[in-house]
Amino acid sequence: LQRGNLSSPITFLLLGFSSAYRAQVTLCLCFSLIYLVTVLGNLLIMTLVWLDTHLHSPMYFFLGHLSFLDICYSSVTLPKILGDTFSPQKTISFVGCITQIYFFLCFGGSECMLLAAMAYDRYLAICHPLHYPVLMSKKMCHCLVAISWLSGSFSSLIQASLTACLPFCGSNMINHFFCEMPFVLKASCSPNALLNKIALYTLAGTIAMGSFILTLVSYVHIIRAVLQKGAGMQRAFATCTSHLIVVSLFFGAGAIVYLVPHSSSSKEMDKVLALLYAIVTPMLNPIIYSLRNSEVKAVIRKALLRGLLQISTK
Repeated sequence: LQRGNLSSPITFLLLGFSSAYRAQVTLCLCFSLIYLVTVLGNLLIMTLVWLDTHLHSPMYFFLGHLSFLDICYSSVTLPKILGDTFSPQKTISFVGCITQIYFFLCFGGSECMLLAAMAYDRYLAICHPLHYPVLMSKKMCHCLVAISWLSGSFSSLIQASLTACLPFCGSNMINHFFCEMPFVLKASCSPNALLNKIALYTLAGTIAMGSFILTLVSYVHIIRAVLQKGAGMQRAFATCTSHLIVVSLFFGAGAIVYLVPHSSSSKEMDKVLALLYAIVTPMLNPIIYSLRNSEVKAVIRKALLRGLLQISTK
């Protein structure tokens, strides 16, 4: 294993999962399928939202941006994981590791904020339907998306910069399948590592917990409105269940890895949870939103029928 000076290691060694050949083949096939479904599913959602006028509303505007974020988010890790599958030494350069941390936190933080914006959109649509067109104007939609991107980019820049300044004088092995901040910090030997870790987790916690609290408050008001107004609002609330599933998977698994204290026996479980929010959730988002959304299903059916008619005509 190559190593530079105390503060600038040349490479990190990613331990990943099992090194057995059969396990590597299985993982490669699974990850390839997941990445293919993620890219194609999210591209389908983006295309439908862009082309079909029935989906030109704030909710689908946010959904289109979420699909784009999911493609970017999974592309930070999966291509590198697939490239390392059969490599004898799964190494990543120090610069590459810090770059991966930056983009992973950038897209992850932006997705946290965007999920909160989507919850706020549903709150306005259900609790203030008469004022909804004014409150959730096109300008407001663009502002919320811009805030999501800027907050994710700014916080991740600080976190990646602080991580890059830490010395790594011990083992350069990272017991993970990609460079993720909690796992990289364990390899540092800085006397000020604790202060840096507090700063890093404070930034990550501010984005994640702030977004989660905003989402939670929005749904508390939504559920209260549904209970008060009765059956007439239950159909409107049905559009929120897909969003709740995504929020639960994304925030739940992430909170356990980033906020819950870990023991040495929980390392493999941490990897499984990281798989859930880093790789599986971006794949599930288009499936969940399309299968549980009647408008999206109607647009997909219409597009398929149009394609079949064109083929039969030719």
